[in-house]
Amino acid sequence: MRIACIVSFLNEDRYLQRFLDSIEHQSRPPDELLLVDDGSTDASPRIADEYACRHPRAVLLRRPRRPPARDRLADAAVVRAFQWGLTQIRGSWDVAVKMDADLELSPDLFATIEQAFIEDPELGIAGAQLCVIDPRTGERQRERCRPGHVRGPTKFYRRACYEQIAPLPAFLGWDTIDEITARSRGWRTGSVDCAAGDTIHLRPVGGHDGALRGQFRWGTAAYAIGQHPVWVAGSAIRRLADRPLVVGSAAFLAGCLTGPVRRHPRATAEVTAFARAEQLRDMRRIAGALRRGPRSRTLENVQEG
Repeated sequence: MRIACIVSFLNEDRYLQRFLDSIEHQSRPPDELLLVDDGSTDASPRIADEYACRHPRAVLLRRPRRPPARDRLADAAVVRAFQWGLTQIRGSWDVAVKMDADLELSPDLFATIEQAFIEDPELGIAGAQLCVIDPRTGERQRERCRPGHVRGPTKFYRRACYEQIAPLPAFLGWDTIDEITARSRGWRTGSVDCAAGDTIHLRPVGGHDGALRGQFRWGTAAYAIGQHPVWVAGSAIRRLADRPLVVGSAAFLAGCLTGPVRRHPRATAEVTAFARAEQLRDMRRIAGALRRGPRSRTLENVQEG
């Protein structure tokens, strides 16, 4: 199985070397590593170039510098860079990986996911379980990830699946729309547990420009996916305990409710219908769990976004 990994970055000199070190220590490294500089003005290109000079499987690719944007994540520039990177792969590929540069990978990540693809021919999209380091205690805390979901920073696409769902939508919500589309076509999706531990998310969601804007983006993504109104309400209630307390939940709802006013793009009617059918099924499971009593953890396990 030939794996091509595409890592796009923009001004990531704070994390890039740590990420590249974790690539170097993979028990099963990618067959091809494309380091896509998306217009950096810091030391990131130099770090990537030095790495590529030492590793024949790696190559540095440069994209033109982009004009300043109010919110560089809103137009999913990382998706555009990934899909451009796919056109630059030098050889054939069986699995294409879209990966962020603010990660410290578990050393067995590529080997674990390759084995998952081998064992399950219907697995179309896979990824890593992510954790963050608590700055107060130094302990690892796993980020929420509902069953079947693959977080945007590590997306492993089986080629047959990718070709059925491409192109990926370049707007907020893309990293859920892709897997909903895949499941609607009969593929399975999900994140894997690595024996060596979770991949560390060095800059968690909202770490770039604030947790409040991060919650607003989550709400925009909910609108883009076309989530069921009851599901959105449940997500808002759950987020009341997230930082910033209460205000974060309000930002989430604002992101969702203002989506039509801002004319944010949305998933196709087919994807929205399939997503709502999945959510209705999960809500019935939640209702059943609540009837069974407080021992059930179904709500925590099911609803992430």
